[in-house]
Amino acid sequence: MTLPERVGIVGGGRMGAGIAHAFLLAGSDVTLVERDAASGDAARERIAESLRRSLERGATARTPADVASRLHVTADAEDLRGSELVVEAVFEDRDVKVAALRRAEAALGADAVLASNTSSIPIGDLAAALDRPARFLGLHFFNPVPSSALVEVVIGAETDPALADTARGWVAALGKAPVVVRDAPGFASSRLGLALALEAIRMVEDGVASAADIDTAMELGYRHATGPLRTTDIVGLDVRLGIAEQLHAALGERFAPPELLRRLVAEGHLGRKSGRGFYEWSTG
Repeated sequence: MTLPERVGIVGGGRMGAGIAHAFLLAGSDVTLVERDAASGDAARERIAESLRRSLERGATARTPADVASRLHVTADAEDLRGSELVVEAVFEDRDVKVAALRRAEAALGADAVLASNTSSIPIGDLAAALDRPARFLGLHFFNPVPSSALVEVVIGAETDPALADTARGWVAALGKAPVVVRDAPGFASSRLGLALALEAIRMVEDGVASAADIDTAMELGYRHATGPLRTTDIVGLDVRLGIAEQLHAALGERFAPPELLRRLVAEGHLGRKSGRGFYEWSTG
């Protein structure tokens, strides 16, 4: 299956920039919507640097000028008009996402597909705020998007069933592997990944072992590419806490956030992006 010729991305942070990167390298024209000009300039620089590294590695035969010419950055959601697919990738907060999705939907044609990159908010909850829930689904990309092989395709109760095959084809055309899951709290990846991460955090809290030794046990004993605590640092402790709070409310005490996680977030130790979490990171 070929990719949509015109793709929109709402939100140009780490995830949105990564999603834009993936579609640009694959040949789509990308319109990225940010909240203001300054945020748009930062997103453009983020994408340009990411693309530069990929092009230097020979990730595509396309020229830098060709790739750059197909990116349009704007603060006006009306510029999404004509997009065949729009992926929302704003902050993991229901109200923020609903506002972004509704602005995007208002600019799109009836046949366009709207998707959320949410990692834990129920697709049905977001769909309830939209006029065309049948054209809406989840496309959960993983960080860092350029090198991650997985995309979770989340099908809501009102999603047109045919979109599952369409989305699966798009993901494959990006060179990534799709997994299709039913809309449920935490979907598949966030639910399982969080369960492991929370238990690892409790083990550190209880003094069972150091973060490094717990990660080494999972990397060498279970062949995980990265242990649960280093992964938590990469994802962001604040992101993990937000997902844990959502799943705690939906699924009960097994997802209750450990006090250590709450304390680290309150102290501003968010992982790689802040320079410290369970590990020390260079922010240079």
